[in-house]
Amino acid sequence: MIFVEKSFTHIEADRARMVDISEKNNVLRMARAAGEIVLSAETMEKIRTGTVEKGNVFATARVAAVLAVKKTPETIPMCHQIPITGIDVDLEIGKDSVSAVVEVRTVGKTGVEMEALTGVSVALLTVWDMVKSAEKDETGNYPHTLIRNIRVLEKLKG
Repeated sequence: MIFVEKSFTHIEADRARMVDISEKNNVLRMARAAGEIVLSAETMEKIRTGTVEKGNVFATARVAAVLAVKKTPETIPMCHQIPITGIDVDLEIGKDSVSAVVEVRTVGKTGVEMEALTGVSVALLTVWDMVKSAEKDETGNYPHTLIRNIRVLEKLKG
């Protein structure tokens, strides 16, 4: 096997570094990400009727998404700390799933797609946490619960 010496932007040998963006201009940036969590019919009904034991699933997931967006650079090592100027979290209940869309805005030197993806991921994980007692089977496992389709829907610059 032949290994080709490759130059990386964030890693030199075994040393990680954050790329310097100080020369970039501040511009308006936006990213929108989405994903969904598949849940049992019984759990979906509890969400619809507001009878989930832990409380309001959507309110909790929205707050969690906002907090996650703001903390993204603390969990993704090469993600720059940038001023977040706006966060919108939209949760919708479908037939067998809850979908989340998170839009993040900034005026900065780098994009906010990692923040939007983090917001969606944490919103969906929070939904799971809020309903996990209803989703567990008799063995304590989650045979039907599934987070899927996390993706960037749109990214704008300028």
